Amino acid sequence: MTAAARSGATGFPVRQGEDHWTQAEVKALSDQLKAEAADLKTEIERAESDIADRLGDSVSDAGDDQADLGAKAFEREHELALTYNALELLAQTERALVRIESETYGTCESCGEPIGKARLQAFPRATLCVRCKQREERR
Repeated sequence: MTAAARSGATGFPVRQGEDHWTQAEVKALSDQLKAEAADLKTEIERAESDIADRLGDSVSDAGDDQADLGAKAFEREHELALTYNALELLAQTERALVRIESETYGTCESCGEPIGKARLQAFPRATLCVRCKQREERR
């Protein structure tokens, strides 16, 4: 049995000076991500239902003045944007769960170096290390 296995550590990479991931930390992270995914799915279903209801209301909007129509269009656009953001967050969450399952979690998808345990604890959906994320944002 390896020292990592005896200590309950996982094979997820960490940056120099960081403690290794423990089985308990990975399970807690996975449980947190699964709960967030379930919440996001519920939120998306509700938002899609609301959007469908609003689109159905367009027939009853026939007598509204331009200001009312503009306000309703703004509300629809706002709801669509929020739903799109929730869908994107759900995709990132599911991607993180797949990476945990496939034991590739914690490795930068660009350079292959460890992302860093502290970064992943702050933002568990991260797929890039800080250096690669900064480089991506400058483009």
